[in-house]
Amino acid sequence: MNFVVSSSSLLKHLKAVGGVLNTNNTIPILDCFLFEVNDGELTISASDMETTITTALKVEAKQGGSLAIPAKTLQEALSSLPEQPISFIIDPKKFSAKLKTETGDYTLTGHNGEEYPKMPKLDSQSSIVIKSDILSSAINKTIFATGNDDLRPVMSGVFCQFTETNTIFVATDAHKLVRYIRNDAKAGTSTSFIMPKKPLNVLKTLLAGIDDAVKVEFNKTNALFSFGNINLVCRLIDGKYPNYDAVIPKQNPNKLTVDRSAFAGALKRVSVFSNKATHQVRLKINGSQLSLSAEDLDFANEANERLTCTYVGEDIEIGFNSKFLLDMINNMEGDEIQIEMSAPNRAGIITATKKDNPAEDILMLVMPVMLNN
Repeated sequence: MNFVVSSSSLLKHLKAVGGVLNTNNTIPILDCFLFEVNDGELTISASDMETTITTALKVEAKQGGSLAIPAKTLQEALSSLPEQPISFIIDPKKFSAKLKTETGDYTLTGHNGEEYPKMPKLDSQSSIVIKSDILSSAINKTIFATGNDDLRPVMSGVFCQFTETNTIFVATDAHKLVRYIRNDAKAGTSTSFIMPKKPLNVLKTLLAGIDDAVKVEFNKTNALFSFGNINLVCRLIDGKYPNYDAVIPKQNPNKLTVDRSAFAGALKRVSVFSNKATHQVRLKINGSQLSLSAEDLDFANEANERLTCTYVGEDIEIGFNSKFLLDMINNMEGDEIQIEMSAPNRAGIITATKKDNPAEDILMLVMPVMLNN
């Protein structure tokens, strides 16, 4: 299985798949990349048992074979090498690889490639094709709202719902919710699944700067994303996603319109003085004036700031977690945002007043916190 490959090209492919590897594995072989050579093509795989990524590149090779090579050592060695051809000389009995460069030889001992976890095969799958920029935008706009509660695993992922008219991505942790709709992405039939957070973060990195169609194939247990020379397969979250539509209040007579960056700046400054456990910030809206205030009684800290706004509705005083609000505002686009409210104990709905993309519809919901009057 000896082969020759460009050092920079190999390092680029290793970085693409390496994001899925865990830093503390109980199974030593999972600290490795799987190298498989077949018909002059090197396929590199990385896996954490739940998610597996493969990529392929052309190499000079006379015969095939496989070997699991320690990932950290290989990447560190390649990152300090200038661009040059590297010869890999494999010893199948010792499961070792000798790397011959222009200036030296390096030997790495790995594991039997046959023992590496195999990429799961998808039987009786459904498939759709989605543009990479749509998928990338959907991940960026929703992933921050996912939960971390082990008792409610369905909330730790993003719900992906494909219909004949649009595609909907939803994330919630029960305190905040994001619903991202694309009317320019459609499927032949209605179908859905829940994607875990880790493979979504890996996908987000892989899709950065790529303009390509992504083929998504999935069944009840796994989903496979294919684009360029990358294949990512991951185990889906099993369970029924909560009825997100039911928690979005439909009647919100109080509508606040405010400059997005000015509101974010004021919120950031005021929140410094809030209680570190609740991050509570009080919004008091009176006519065309929005007052933001926060206090930390334990340290006798307090802050007040005023902004001009456009407001329709009754005067209201409502409390929100400033961290959640900032997360949402920073993931919105446009100069102005609208916050719709009905009562101090009901959720607030945040939307952009103008859409940069008419095919995109994004709604964010944040639950209020109880005010200590």
